[in-house]
Amino acid sequence: MSEQTIALVTGANKGIGYEIAAGLGALGWRVGVGARDQRRRDTAVEKLRAAGTDAFGVPLDVADDASVAAAAELIAGRVGGLDVLVNNAAITGGMPQTPTTVDPATVRDVVETNVIGVVRVTNAMLPMLRGSASPRIVNMSSSVGSLTLQTTPGVDMGPVPVAYLASKTFLNAVTVQYAKELGDTDILINSGCPGFTATDLNGFQGVRTPNQGAAIAIHLATLPDDGPTGGFFDDAGPVPW
Repeated sequence: MSEQTIALVTGANKGIGYEIAAGLGALGWRVGVGARDQRRRDTAVEKLRAAGTDAFGVPLDVADDASVAAAAELIAGRVGGLDVLVNNAAITGGMPQTPTTVDPATVRDVVETNVIGVVRVTNAMLPMLRGSASPRIVNMSSSVGSLTLQTTPGVDMGPVPVAYLASKTFLNAVTVQYAKELGDTDILINSGCPGFTATDLNGFQGVRTPNQGAAIAIHLATLPDDGPTGGFFDDAGPVPW
């Protein structure tokens, strides 16, 4: 494996994912742009490369076993390994999502991408990550998934998008369990909250830019070897579970 750090960012063709790829590329890393849509993926790679990032496209649908397996094979064959995985791809499932009216199929679809997709991609990439000197896994979560904040009197978390919110709570739990299982390895795995960022995921209603939203992922991707694992963080520090 080359001395150049190699990362894969899922859902990297736009928004926060694109900015994460750009930020890691600015560090001199080689970055795989994981995305389903070929046109958007190619456009993102071209834009990143024009800005100086050593980027390459990775066809990737996190909800599809064959696609994820093919992505792992592509990375292994093209660059020979992987140091950092950023699980950024996610969907909201559309709004409104009140518990009493949500279609169960919506909940299933959101969990398939936001949680099972993370497990699917992580497990496919783990053999390469285990071969890295400083492997990192970053799961992009959200403070809306914090049960502590959701149940704290006086804390307004906004609307109740039950499928999306629960998927992030689920993802946080998965992060903790990975950290426990991988505790005797060099792999550091953490959840990160980008804050209320303006992307097409929320109709560009957020108050933070995608560049700002990407900062926590870049921080967690570049943790020192004695950095935390099994944690939940935003730019200000730890977020309560």
